Amino acid sequence: MSERAPGLRRRWVGWLIGVIVVVALVLILANRDQAPDVQVAQVRRENLSASIASNGKVEPIAPSIARAQFVTFVDKVAAMEGQAVHKGEVILVLNADNAKAQLANARAELLAANEELRVAHAGGPADQLAQINGDLRKAQIDVANLQRTHDALERLVVAKAATQDELDQNASKLAQAQATVETLEQRKAALAEQASVNARSAQLTVQRDSDLIATLRHDVNSATVVAPLNGTLYSLPVHSGDYVQVGQVLAEMADLHYVRVRAFVDEPDLGVLAPKQPVEITWDALPGRVWTGRTETVPKEVTTLQLRSVGEVLCSVANDNLKLIPNINVDVKIVVSHRQNVLVIPRGAVHTDGSRHFVLVVENNTLHRRDVEVGIANPTEFEVVSGLKSGEIVALSGDIALRDGMNVHPAEVKQ
Repeated sequence: MSERAPGLRRRWVGWLIGVIVVVALVLILANRDQAPDVQVAQVRRENLSASIASNGKVEPIAPSIARAQFVTFVDKVAAMEGQAVHKGEVILVLNADNAKAQLANARAELLAANEELRVAHAGGPADQLAQINGDLRKAQIDVANLQRTHDALERLVVAKAATQDELDQNASKLAQAQATVETLEQRKAALAEQASVNARSAQLTVQRDSDLIATLRHDVNSATVVAPLNGTLYSLPVHSGDYVQVGQVLAEMADLHYVRVRAFVDEPDLGVLAPKQPVEITWDALPGRVWTGRTETVPKEVTTLQLRSVGEVLCSVANDNLKLIPNINVDVKIVVSHRQNVLVIPRGAVHTDGSRHFVLVVENNTLHRRDVEVGIANPTEFEVVSGLKSGEIVALSGDIALRDGMNVHPAEVKQ
């Protein structure tokens, strides 16, 4: 019995050591399995574009807007909204009967005013002027004859060949004749003065009637609305029989082969904008279609759009298929910079420490912090200027807080 006890103890010790080794291995494996799974990405080279995404509205570049020039009704609509129109093509016709009647009346009044002006320029009515001029010539002749008689009688009275009474009688007649001349000259001057007043009044009437005729003629001509250019009738808000007011829009036309998009860019993105940057336009109504263009102008001020502070960027966009129509809402992407064959990594791999950027490089399933310099970026990727090489693996941020020196299980590399 005593001989078997040491052997039994040795077996128990060996068994205990084995258990300890197994437990140690289990603990090691358990601790290893506690390393978290982390998604990673490979540093690679590709072309990268930095862009600004926003919304915008389509506008015609040079619209032609027809408006009602007078109050009336729509007689006939000869076109349809959205159709292509050619220069000179009739779009609609307004009722111009009242304007035509006013035009005829204004023309008659203009004839009468021109006659009044002619009479006034002549010095007054022809019959009155002729009567005064005839009477004045007769009176002037009488004065001249009586004056000669007066002179002769004065000599005869001195020579005792005529009496003083004869001279006095002639002098009385001469005074009456001179008074008649003076009265007629005053009447002629008054007639001329009145004619001058009448001339000014008639001139104003002529000008007023001429302006009215020009306005009415324009109204009558505007009653027939025609296309001023080859383009698209993109808005036709009236129908036959509609009552229209002065200034009301009747039709809107434009050449839509090029359109303007007014993009609303948020204030923080305005600093990188410049003229002639590439633009891509998409419209939810036509998924998969992309229209291209360039920025024209950058905003000079910031305005409030609902809850946003935005600048309005005007973009010129090619619209050869004429699918973009004015006033629709579109999505806008402005490419502000472009790099070819540069190192890129996902945005989720870049961390910040104050003004510094760093990544966590995966080496032998362990994270190692490395400072990097980044360049341009788009919504999903950063350009890496320095600090990384192509093919290296970086960890992506997720639900787990990552740190330098951490052991991880890299997940499948994202391409």
